[in-house]
Amino acid sequence: MDFPPPMVSTAGPARDKVRCGAVTTIDRTEDPSPTIADRLRRAAVDTRPLAVPAFRRVLVGQGAALVGTMVTEVAIPVQIYAMSHSSLYVGLAGLAGFVPIVVFGLYGGAVADAVDRRLLCLWSSLVTWAVTVALLAQTLLGIDSVALVLVLVAVQAAGFAISSSSRGAIIPTIVPNDMVPAANTLSFTVGNIGQVLGPLVAGVLVAFPHGFAYAYGVDALLFTTSLYSTFRLPSITSPRAPAGSGLRAVLEGLRFISGNPVLLMSFAVDIAAMVLAMPNALFPEAVAARFHGGIGLLYSAVAIGSVLAGLVSGWIGRVRRQGRALTFAVIGWATAIALAGFARTLWLAVLLLALAGAADLVSAVYRQTILQTYAPDEMRGRMQGVFTVVVSGGPRLGDLRAGAMAATTTLTIAWSGSAVLCVVLVIVAALAIRPFWHYDAHRTSQLADGGAA
Repeated sequence: MDFPPPMVSTAGPARDKVRCGAVTTIDRTEDPSPTIADRLRRAAVDTRPLAVPAFRRVLVGQGAALVGTMVTEVAIPVQIYAMSHSSLYVGLAGLAGFVPIVVFGLYGGAVADAVDRRLLCLWSSLVTWAVTVALLAQTLLGIDSVALVLVLVAVQAAGFAISSSSRGAIIPTIVPNDMVPAANTLSFTVGNIGQVLGPLVAGVLVAFPHGFAYAYGVDALLFTTSLYSTFRLPSITSPRAPAGSGLRAVLEGLRFISGNPVLLMSFAVDIAAMVLAMPNALFPEAVAARFHGGIGLLYSAVAIGSVLAGLVSGWIGRVRRQGRALTFAVIGWATAIALAGFARTLWLAVLLLALAGAADLVSAVYRQTILQTYAPDEMRGRMQGVFTVVVSGGPRLGDLRAGAMAATTTLTIAWSGSAVLCVVLVIVAALAIRPFWHYDAHRTSQLADGGAA
């Protein structure tokens, strides 16, 4: 990570005075050293975007909804494992969600560039909420069908993909450009708080009789907060919206990414991290065979680390070499995941997963910031569509990979072996793609401002 070099004054009392080889005492009165309080303020999370009312409502709605979403994210694999006693079926839930995310994430991003993003986000969120109600109904009726749950997961993934594509394109339009990294950090931090609370709540609820019904009911209730915050947004359309929103628009977005190695690599390293170093599908088996409890802690651990990292994230927006920083963060993630796979005690596994979560917060902010600031506004919906495919589809492929490996090898190999491979691939790719390795966010921002002027 490269930081800007210190500015050296060439005039005034702070200048070194050289006379006949002697250097006089330097007057530092105009450049006092930062105090500990100043350093702490610079390290603390940047809260300036909270002054924007629209962003504040979105943040609150997102936080509440994510608590419920994570309750369901835990309840679904646990319910599937309880019905099938197979990690492979848990992994199939990832495949069921992956295909709709790819299709509707890409298409939803193209639509988001052509229509009112607020309305698109609202209607697709209603689909997601309706599926949660359907999950509640199938549990109350005692249908006990893995196939039905997989179908509902697929429909829910479609609604989620479209809403995420539109929501991600909304943020850079409601906050100033220089606040985008801070806004993303706040969004990810609040989201991670939801990812901490959600699994912990789910771990308690699923232990009760009819616990799955309680879990889905809580999700349905909390998600209404997100619906309200989206409803309160103003109409948001791109001033240079494309003429169409079909296959041609999708292909234009993909061509834009393929022609920009910085964007392409930001997606590639995330795919490697999510597919090769995502052990979530293995948690039910690990709890049953190794730890004998603690399902909520395992699902919360990554988010706990992300929340703690978010509290001291003020430095993130000042890093210039964001491609390099993203590479180091993904390497840190995969290394901690690999070590967690060898843990034989719950507390050690949770600690290492929390370290992975801290690295994930950093990588997530840089991925999103590079995407939102590198792409023009008329492309943001499509870029967010691809981002949704990668960020949400990648873990589902990771679930399928982990479940299949656990069924054919061992839990440790499925958990740690591919994470080590992820480290190797990311290092080689980052060093090979020079524009990504040397990407300077500050220089890009200055060029963009110059072009706008």
